[in-house]
Amino acid sequence: MIAVEHVSKTYGNKCVLEDVCFTVPKGAILGFLGPNGAGKTTTMRIITGYIAATSGTVVVDGEEVHANPMAVKAKIGYLPETPPLYPDMTVREYLGFVSRIKNVPAGERSQRIEGVLKACQIEDRADTVIRKLSKGYRQRVGIAQAIIHDPPVVILDEPTVGLDPRQIAEVRSLIKSFAERKTVILSTHILPEVSITCDSVAIIHKGKIVAVGTSDELLAQVQSQLYCVEVDSNPSALIPHLQQIPGIQKLEFKPVSASPSRFLIEVAVAREELARDIVSFLVHRGIGIYEMRKVKASLEDIFLQLTTEEHNSN
Repeated sequence: MIAVEHVSKTYGNKCVLEDVCFTVPKGAILGFLGPNGAGKTTTMRIITGYIAATSGTVVVDGEEVHANPMAVKAKIGYLPETPPLYPDMTVREYLGFVSRIKNVPAGERSQRIEGVLKACQIEDRADTVIRKLSKGYRQRVGIAQAIIHDPPVVILDEPTVGLDPRQIAEVRSLIKSFAERKTVILSTHILPEVSITCDSVAIIHKGKIVAVGTSDELLAQVQSQLYCVEVDSNPSALIPHLQQIPGIQKLEFKPVSASPSRFLIEVAVAREELARDIVSFLVHRGIGIYEMRKVKASLEDIFLQLTTEEHNSN
């Protein structure tokens, strides 16, 4: 459905995207994940035809963006990070305006407007002036304008930024509801949204794709192994010594909430035997060990490892 092939973008001597490649099959939700400034929005603008790539190709539902930009735009519903709203219009007036510029047939406009009002749960705000809406409702109106022409592809750039937890849950539910019939790219830097909402993930860092796949597939690419070690006393004096051991990639500790005299050390190591070395190091210095357990890496762990300087310099 969407194929991004060897896309690069430069501004003068500055390369902001380099050889970006990923695909999104029909009916899937791809989480496009990266730190601020990684190149997410530039990639979205190239896919939607708002800006041209310096090199490479993008194909959307069988149409190449550079060759047929108008045909591609008709197939895409796009919500940029700042929704393109007219604050002095009512919601219904605005959606009517959008339906006309997106060439929704005149005989279908009223039905489409009512349909997206219902789908986005903004029927009770249909005749409210947009400037009077909360940010959560404005975001829903932004999503409504993106889907009013019933596009097969929907691209959402940071759709939950600035929303409170309840509004985030509502927008997430909305995305999942129409994703059953559409192909979706969800661009964000908020990891929980990707974990909960998306089928697969593409991670971009400094203009380069560093990983693509499901969470399990990305986990297989991560070299470190994570362990939790519960100890009987504060290990703070020993932490600097442990951090000097080659192969330790992350080392943190915190009190165990149920028992303040106990502490939990969280460590990421390159090799399993290093975890045993850490335990031996602690025991020989009088620290008692209650438990050591291996834990499954989270998407956050994967993201942090794949976007560190050390990983990207390899």
